[in-house]
Amino acid sequence: MQIKLPRPTEKQALFLKETKPRICYGGARAGGKSTAIRMKAVLLGLHYPGIQMLLLRRTYPELYENHILELQKLTRGVCTYNDSKKSMHFPNGSRIKFGYCATESDVLQYQGQQYDVIFMDEATQFTEMQYIAISEINRNSNDIQCRFRPRMYLSANPGGVGHAWVKRLFIDRHYQGYENPEDYVFIKATIYDNKPFMKKDPNYVNVLKALPEKRRKAMLDGNWDVYEGQYFSMFDRNVHVAEPFKIPDWWEQFRAFDYGRDMFHCLWFAVDPQGQVYVTREFAQSDLLLKQAAEKALARTPCEEAIRYTVAGADLWNTNQDSGYSGAEIMAQAGLRRLIKADMNRVGGWRALSDWLQPEGNKARLKIFRNCSELIRELTLLQFDPIKSEDVATQPHEITHGPDALRYGIMSRPRISKLPRKHFTRENSFEPEVKSGQKLPKATKDFFTF
Repeated sequence: MQIKLPRPTEKQALFLKETKPRICYGGARAGGKSTAIRMKAVLLGLHYPGIQMLLLRRTYPELYENHILELQKLTRGVCTYNDSKKSMHFPNGSRIKFGYCATESDVLQYQGQQYDVIFMDEATQFTEMQYIAISEINRNSNDIQCRFRPRMYLSANPGGVGHAWVKRLFIDRHYQGYENPEDYVFIKATIYDNKPFMKKDPNYVNVLKALPEKRRKAMLDGNWDVYEGQYFSMFDRNVHVAEPFKIPDWWEQFRAFDYGRDMFHCLWFAVDPQGQVYVTREFAQSDLLLKQAAEKALARTPCEEAIRYTVAGADLWNTNQDSGYSGAEIMAQAGLRRLIKADMNRVGGWRALSDWLQPEGNKARLKIFRNCSELIRELTLLQFDPIKSEDVATQPHEITHGPDALRYGIMSRPRISKLPRKHFTRENSFEPEVKSGQKLPKATKDFFTF
């Protein structure tokens, strides 16, 4: 008996050939993700005697319908399926174990096990904690009869509880600690890359085109900046991200930051004469003491005299029982003065920020310089709180610091910049022409009150 695999698409072929430790495939609906995973599992099982593989979905019913039934058909006469052990066995000793992780505690059932290859189908349905726990058991098993580099194969679409960590690793390629950029590869595939499916079901592409705009961009185009549950769904890099430019020294400028030992995220703001607010720079670092955070902010400010004030979370004014000082006092002693308490109304703050981000054509009242990459990334990842629907979810916590600082800044009611007298000319004023003997309108007099 032989196993007859379907002919892979060009994108599936790239996935089948890839051998890096972390490979992610997909990014849109109907790109052939599940088929690619099944083909790869069968090829590995046949080629490497004794290889041990784990194939995961979030729930067992999903696993059974999407993979177990299909693999039984594909390997009939060659492999045997053991329903009690939920595993498929090859004649050469290789095995595919089928598993699920509906809750975070489900990862405990895999403790002490080891798998040469792990497949996570629909990876964005898994939390980052589940991914980390599962990755710990991705190591060479005792059964494999040759040298083999352990690896994980993932498939994913935008959205879901795991959107943030999948996007960070495979789309933004933002790495932390000992994560090696060379270990990660993303292979994007859309329905247009899956010609066999297009031929089989030509109408499905119209189903995707008919989706609401944001979901269509995610599911048809594979756009990771828009997804179901996204809080700032109006955020558009083409509208809200600006190229850096030199800020005139007379513009209103201020800072805002969110402080915690896990992360200090500071933002610098500038306001133009029309009331347009720009976030011009950012600094984010973990494990800083208050004094160190203040010194870092000061060192990265081009002209401290231009900063009118700095907004910080209200908890910075809480007195430490051991030292007797508040965080605001410690930062002031380090030179970071003119600190003001942020308006801590979360729902009101997010509403205000949404108003500032709301596009009007290709314009918006709030723009962010391209160099503020962390803030841009975090804004696109924020989701609605599952309980308090008008609030932003506080998890994953690591992506909330920049947006919190942005909220503090916007809620400080930024003041429109006014042109100093030394820069004033007839060409850049709104002064109406005044004839000899005519009194100047009161509104115009007020305009010149600086």
